[in-house]
Amino acid sequence: MSTITVSDGTEIYFKDWGEGPVVTFSHGWPLSADQWDPQMMFLNQHGFRTIAHDRRGHGRSSQPSSGNNLDTYADDLAELIEALDLHDITVVGHSTGCGEVARYIGRHGTARVKQVALISGVPPHLAPTAEDPVGLPKEAFDGILGGLLAERSTFYEGLALQFYGANRPDANVSQGVLDEFWRESMQSGLKNSYECVVSLGESDFTHDLERFDVPTLLIHGDDDQVVPVNNSERSARILPDAKDIYYRGAPHGLTTTHQDQVNNDLLTFLES
Repeated sequence: MSTITVSDGTEIYFKDWGEGPVVTFSHGWPLSADQWDPQMMFLNQHGFRTIAHDRRGHGRSSQPSSGNNLDTYADDLAELIEALDLHDITVVGHSTGCGEVARYIGRHGTARVKQVALISGVPPHLAPTAEDPVGLPKEAFDGILGGLLAERSTFYEGLALQFYGANRPDANVSQGVLDEFWRESMQSGLKNSYECVVSLGESDFTHDLERFDVPTLLIHGDDDQVVPVNNSERSARILPDAKDIYYRGAPHGLTTTHQDQVNNDLLTFLES
């Protein structure tokens, strides 16, 4: 396997495909780099080098007892970028991965970054803050944490329905897509997944977004049942150079349900 060992001894797995301008991918919770396979293959076929890692505690990376928070996720991404000596990269995130990307720029700047794409992003924050009362109620976070502790396998099965909008009357989501979500989710450690949710509830990415000084693409579905679409709308107002696109009727997991549309919008952005 391709891995790096970061400063605290955690092994981070990554896949590195193709040659050309570099695009990195940060996955959503509680998935793995496998989430991005369709985007990675598509961009490979259009002349890009694509790199995706499993966040610590997820997929094939180590499941450490500590560091399961957005600051450390951002530092792990920085160590991967430095270890591979990447420059002029486009960093892409989905959901929690957008928080990872935002915090990476907040902590490490954009010296190695050319562009950013945030898809179904959690920034500027999920929970309400003193400055901005918009956000998910405490009960939403308690429900996730309780579900993980009670029976995480069943919880992930239910979450998959919301993630892909399979609970909508006109949904056309295959059992294979739902099974793949469950498979990737069950690869994550319980402690790691639990503490990731806690960190998300405590994280405000507003000041991280204010450090962005490169073109940024935001994509969000207007039927997202996991992260409200107004998160991207609010992020777009903070970012100095943002283009935001909204998919009518699309769910949170639109990198899968709207794969071709996402691929083409990413390619257009990369070539702009």
